[in-house]
Amino acid sequence: MLDVLRGVWEGSGLAQIVSDLGVSWKTLVMYAIIALLFYLAIVKKFEPLLLLPIAFGMLLANLPGAGLIHMEFFLTEGPIDFERILREGNLLDLLYLGVKLGIYPPLIFLGVGAMTDFSPLIANPKSLFLGAAAQFGVVAAFFGAILLGFSPNEAASIGIIGGADGPTAIYVTKTLAPHLLSAIAIAAYSYMALVPFIQPPIMKLCTTKEQRKIVMKQLRPVTKTEQILFPIIVTLVVCLLVPDAAPLVGMLMLGNLLKVSGVTERLSKTAQNELCNIVTILLGVSVGATANAENFLSPQTLYIVLLGLVAFCFSTFGGVLFGQVMRILTRGKINPLIGSAGVSAVPMAARVSQVVGQKENPSNFLLMHAMGPNVAGVIGSAVAAGTFIVLSKLW
Repeated sequence: MLDVLRGVWEGSGLAQIVSDLGVSWKTLVMYAIIALLFYLAIVKKFEPLLLLPIAFGMLLANLPGAGLIHMEFFLTEGPIDFERILREGNLLDLLYLGVKLGIYPPLIFLGVGAMTDFSPLIANPKSLFLGAAAQFGVVAAFFGAILLGFSPNEAASIGIIGGADGPTAIYVTKTLAPHLLSAIAIAAYSYMALVPFIQPPIMKLCTTKEQRKIVMKQLRPVTKTEQILFPIIVTLVVCLLVPDAAPLVGMLMLGNLLKVSGVTERLSKTAQNELCNIVTILLGVSVGATANAENFLSPQTLYIVLLGLVAFCFSTFGGVLFGQVMRILTRGKINPLIGSAGVSAVPMAARVSQVVGQKENPSNFLLMHAMGPNVAGVIGSAVAAGTFIVLSKLW
């Protein structure tokens, strides 16, 4: 009986804490970070659908003795040793394969496409340029990371945070710099959640009160034929130009086609709800589980968080600046505030443009106009991701 009790004790996490003479300061800091993420997700409701599973995945990864994930299986050079993972791996090792093999992010994009209305972009194709301009932060953060000593692959993964698209950031990072996955994912989703706080000061700094009052003409109606042709044409054009963007753009447009075709309502609803929710849970827990105290608490993580903020700010600045250019070219018909929605935080960034504009002019309704660059930003971030992956083969 004593041998049984001794075995139970020695196999517990408490025994490991005692043998290690307590919990390390890094582990305590991780618990504080996890508590903060729980607070932001549950109390403040900042991106709760992903911050909550990410935080819980981090909690599982930092439990003493649990051993739910073994990142050494995935960070080695060469092909994945599936046999070893199946033989020695644990639950989260198996779930993490969906990240490592690039399965979860495209499936998230399938759901996003099924929930997205591209009509504002179709009605005003010029919005595409605003979505492209908002990728300025991606480029700025990339070169900033290079100057701080990161490798080109690491810099590309950090820069993509500026696109404000969590699945895209995860997709690029799992391919180019998997050892940075947890820090980049947490930074990307945290800044997406903080859009209403980060963007307004930049928007007001780059515009005058009179410019923020500009009322834009109502968008034209979009035909059913245009809605159906749009995802097909975008898939052909983007994937022929940047084949490495095909998994993301292809799934995004497939989801949208399921929605607008009118003949696959059941598939569209599944993509929007059940499938997207299941994949979100698996993605969040898997990514959070990569953040153990040893690899997360490092100077690199601090640099990533700071560069992510710089990327996001520069993306907002780039979008508003190009909005000013379009305002001048159209002789005051474009409200430059909609340029800030060029980041792909859908639909939060568009709502911020609406709120800031309506504070200056209560009768101004910019939401649908801002949705154009907002959904263009989703396409833009996917193209930027594919471009980085192509360039990584040349570095």
